[in-house]
Amino acid sequence: MTRLAGKVAFVTGAGSGIGLATALRFAREGAIVAGLDLAECPDWKQVADAARGSSYHKADVRDAAAQNAAVAAVLEQHGGIDVLVTAAGIAGGGPVHAISAEDWQRVQDVNLTGTFLSAKAVLPSMIARRRGSIVTIASVEGLEGCEGGSTYNASKGGVVLLTKNMAMDYGRIGIRVNCICPGFIDTPLFRNTVGGGLPETTRERIRDQHKLGRFGRAEEVAGAVLFLASDDASFVSGVALPVDGGYTAGHSAGVAEMMGLV
Repeated sequence: MTRLAGKVAFVTGAGSGIGLATALRFAREGAIVAGLDLAECPDWKQVADAARGSSYHKADVRDAAAQNAAVAAVLEQHGGIDVLVTAAGIAGGGPVHAISAEDWQRVQDVNLTGTFLSAKAVLPSMIARRRGSIVTIASVEGLEGCEGGSTYNASKGGVVLLTKNMAMDYGRIGIRVNCICPGFIDTPLFRNTVGGGLPETTRERIRDQHKLGRFGRAEEVAGAVLFLASDDASFVSGVALPVDGGYTAGHSAGVAEMMGLV
């Protein structure tokens, strides 16, 4: 398992969920991983044990100076960053008429502007070396609408198009930029929103829109991130890849059950 041997990766949102699962997968695949998150991460020891030289930086992705300082520390120690993964994100939503401007801005600042600031901090070193891979984390809610998801949907839709623009701008100097669009994944963020804030019948309806009939796991998303980050995806750039158990494949109306396929 050495698909990232000799690589240095910078992963935001690395304290839990998809970010932590990605950091651990990368470390097991040979990468030195620098994680960044606002919260402490008791589980980071697993990453450090898997990849000597890995480090953890406590910072807010909305803070450009803090991100720049973390990136500078990684560059000073390792000389370059080969992979950036922007997994930091928060939930938020509601009908537009009921959302405060403050709540709207907070979600955009973390999910969209935070992604922008991470890329802005790492890109100069990639440009200088004329190589690199950036994987942003958006959502199926960045590809299609979701009831009550206006704030989150808008932020993740922005991430999808920002990704495509970066792929266009930097591809000719050897930098690939792709996006993962997870379905509903069983993470702490999920458990604090869908998992704990909705009636059971609603959760079941959301679950059943995943054509595999279940919610996803963070490790399954990390596997897709690994592919896009690695040389196996050397001719892949500008892609918004759903990792969603078939959520965006189409609408279900019970016909599969009628055909005896459940």
